[in-house]
Amino acid sequence: MSCQALPTPASCDFPGRAELIAAIDAAIALQAPEAIGAALATALEALIRSGRLQPPAVVLEPAADHYARRLLYRSPEHGYVVIAMTWAPGQGTPIHDHDGMWGVEGVCHGRIEVIPQRVVAREGDAWRFQSGPVLCAGPGECACVFPPADHHVIRHAGDDGVAVSLHIYPHEMTACGVYLDAGDGLHRLQRRHLQLDAELA
Repeated sequence: MSCQALPTPASCDFPGRAELIAAIDAAIALQAPEAIGAALATALEALIRSGRLQPPAVVLEPAADHYARRLLYRSPEHGYVVIAMTWAPGQGTPIHDHDGMWGVEGVCHGRIEVIPQRVVAREGDAWRFQSGPVLCAGPGECACVFPPADHHVIRHAGDDGVAVSLHIYPHEMTACGVYLDAGDGLHRLQRRHLQLDAELA
């Protein structure tokens, strides 16, 4: 869902990094995915809205032909990752899942649209989805995903500017399922490899 690497520094620190890591560590100790997600969403919302969390400036640089994925942190103890995704106007995802992982997603700059997708039928190797209402999220707004109800579309919400969202997963997501339009309201599953544009951890 993204590809080539961008020229970026090999490592960096940023305001709020230590507080973010401490909040994730505390949430991970809760063990149950729903409890982890609720605690993380609350902490991430507070950090972003307060202005204490300021991701590195490089995450405001979009890629020309895909949304950018940059690793901000990988926990050496717990294995979880924090990914910054950068969206230029017109950039977005197809319907996709999260490879069986829970996740917490929060907007830290600009606005994105999230469109939940509910599986309503399986017809052979094809899937049929029902779209939920479009959710327009701005800075500090967070959401959780929990399999199996973890299908959605994400895209830039406007015609100008850059949007940046932070995504926290229990471990690095190297692949996921994307669901491509096959006509007649059906979608076919394709396994897609995911790459990082930069590792800033």
